[in-house]
Amino acid sequence: MYDESLKQLQEGQIVKGRIIAVNAKEIMVDVGYKSEGAIALEEFDHPAQLKVGDEVEVLLESVENNDGLVVLSKRKAERVKGWEKLLTVAKEGDLVSGKVVRKVKGGLMVDVDGVEAFLPASQVFLRGFGNLDSLVGQTLNVIIIKVHKARKNIVVSRRDAMMKERDLVRQKVLDELEVGQVRQGVVKNITDFGGFINLGGVDGLLHITDMSWGRVGHPSEVISVGQKLDVMILGFDRETMKISLGLKQLVPNPWDQVEALFPVGSRIKGKVVSVMPYGAFVELQKGVEGLVHISEFSWTKRPAHPNEVVKVGDEVDCVVLGVDRENQKIALGFKQAEENPWGAFLKEHPVGNRVMGRVQHMTEYGAFVELAEGIEGLLHVQDISWTRRYNHPFECLKKGQEVEVMIVSADPENRKVSLSLKALQPDPWASIAERYPSGTLVEGKITKIAPFGVFIEIEKDLDGLAHLSELPIRLPGHLKRPGRRPAKSDKTEQAAPAATETGEAQPEAVISFLESQYKVGDTLQARVLRVDEEQRRIALSLKRV
Repeated sequence: MYDESLKQLQEGQIVKGRIIAVNAKEIMVDVGYKSEGAIALEEFDHPAQLKVGDEVEVLLESVENNDGLVVLSKRKAERVKGWEKLLTVAKEGDLVSGKVVRKVKGGLMVDVDGVEAFLPASQVFLRGFGNLDSLVGQTLNVIIIKVHKARKNIVVSRRDAMMKERDLVRQKVLDELEVGQVRQGVVKNITDFGGFINLGGVDGLLHITDMSWGRVGHPSEVISVGQKLDVMILGFDRETMKISLGLKQLVPNPWDQVEALFPVGSRIKGKVVSVMPYGAFVELQKGVEGLVHISEFSWTKRPAHPNEVVKVGDEVDCVVLGVDRENQKIALGFKQAEENPWGAFLKEHPVGNRVMGRVQHMTEYGAFVELAEGIEGLLHVQDISWTRRYNHPFECLKKGQEVEVMIVSADPENRKVSLSLKALQPDPWASIAERYPSGTLVEGKITKIAPFGVFIEIEKDLDGLAHLSELPIRLPGHLKRPGRRPAKSDKTEQAAPAATETGEAQPEAVISFLESQYKVGDTLQARVLRVDEEQRRIALSLKRV
């Protein structure tokens, strides 16, 4: 019987034994061999519950040690059984659960069903390396990535398990998504163009344009990292896993009622939210803004830039000029909230009235005269005199000069007033024709020399023209017929410096020649050829004197 027991028990074999004694450090186990074996209490998970007579499974490490006892191990028996069990139910790529027992060089040791598996530090976290010590004692889900049967070694990955779990959660969320659905999420990250919202395993983009119906300068004005909020699913792509979210869609669009809220002509208050070179944007209510174009700022002033008048944050009064609900545009005006001074001025000074003004500035076509503060009228160069033709208003006016003028036309809406200086006097041309019949001999001073003749003042502010053809002088050959290309045989015309490449005489050359014969201020006698009342011209002749 003794020999048979000896043959049945082999080193490395798992056998059943019975506890025959329990002391402070170890227990004695009888496995039916010639001697008992001792097992340390620390190999048991619940040593306090052990008692004499309990059956335990142990690994026979050695049939006899130096003390003549059988060497047994409860822990190694569990490890062998766990290894065998693990190989039957799990393989590479499977998800298993294990408890981190200790930290080792290069990673962690994880107890998976009694078998210690190695978890490399590179496989612990999704990104980078974290605190390994904080995971000791925790139960983790891991994926078996390598099994060495010969060495009974297993390598696992927590990172792969986390990625797999994340993908499963993502897929579940994507399967539940519908356009128009409202879900709760947490703000994960904020960028200049929007915020990324975690919907529970999958992220969606809340673009800045979908945060509010109103103006948003930066997403951080509306959301903050870690904030929980409800968002609407605007669209998603299952393949690219891109999800578009909306926040403003959870509240009514204020533009739907804008025509009823802000009818044309209504006077309202608002706040300046943006100033551009062409105007200012005014917030009328949250999500509704209108534009005050720079031309609608003032009836009288013309600012070079809107910031000369308003700045962001100003509370302003304005009038609604137009509403375009489809394109979400509202035209506003500042000046319409005040009385139109042009209308008030022209009501007091209607067309036909004489008014005093001051010359503000001049152009080639006329002078602008200030009639009141911010109100100017145009005195056209043709409305300065009945009888004298001026090429530029500075010939008879000066900047800052006080003048009396007559209002001849007015357009208060477009802020235009036309003035006349000559209208202060009756039209003299009817009497001029009577005073200067054809053939009348007159005397006057030269006031201007032109390429086509000489102007002579025959009475105050009344000029007549003596055309080139009526001058008692002969023009040089190269000036006689402007526009004719000189003949090759005509040496005088070929050498004429005043001729252009096409043979046309230059006006300066003609004037230069006339100035060699006449001087402005010279007194001459002339004969009246005709008076043209319709064209308001007097034709004179010097050679017919």
